[in-house]
Amino acid sequence: MTEPSTSPITLVIADDHPVVRHGLRSLFESSPGFAVLGEAADGVEAVELVARLDPDVVLMDLRMPGGGGVAAIAELSRRAARARVLVLTTYDTDSDTLPAIEAGATGYLLKDAPRDDLFGAVRAAAEGRTVLSPAIAARLVSRVRAPGNDTLSGRERDVLRLVAKGSSNREIAAELFVSEATVKSHLTHIYGKLGAKDRAAAVAIAYDRGILG
Repeated sequence: MTEPSTSPITLVIADDHPVVRHGLRSLFESSPGFAVLGEAADGVEAVELVARLDPDVVLMDLRMPGGGGVAAIAELSRRAARARVLVLTTYDTDSDTLPAIEAGATGYLLKDAPRDDLFGAVRAAAEGRTVLSPAIAARLVSRVRAPGNDTLSGRERDVLRLVAKGSSNREIAAELFVSEATVKSHLTHIYGKLGAKDRAAAVAIAYDRGILG
């Protein structure tokens, strides 16, 4: 008596690089248990394909000309699409990770993930389980353990924006109509909240986390 065959996990691949799409398609089609239904070159096309093909999982890149991944994820969530979205990208900064997860992504994986990890992540995503690459998970854990990281006050953000423009403490004080001592106090608080050692590090971290936009 033969066992009933298990239906393959169906996929849509969204990436603006044809070579990447082809590589991913070949990878999944060469492995039993997966079926690639279609490919999209941007987020808009991905949303259209999902509506038409109803896949189990969407492999979604983030930065794509003509329609980014985060907007596509948000639109799929708005439409209550059945498909789970697994972000597959080269970007692991907070400014990329958090918006994608907040928009509704089930998982977040980097493109350098080993093949077996990718297969496992797709299977987990299809079951509705959250999947995060070790690097992303570590960043999120660090963020949770340091809840004050991004809670800069409005005045602290003003100071940091002027620092980013190369202004000295004296120039910042004149611009904001405060004393240099007050500027130094703000900088001390900024360094503590961001875990930065100096002005350059504070600016770099702020851009990385999207605080300075």
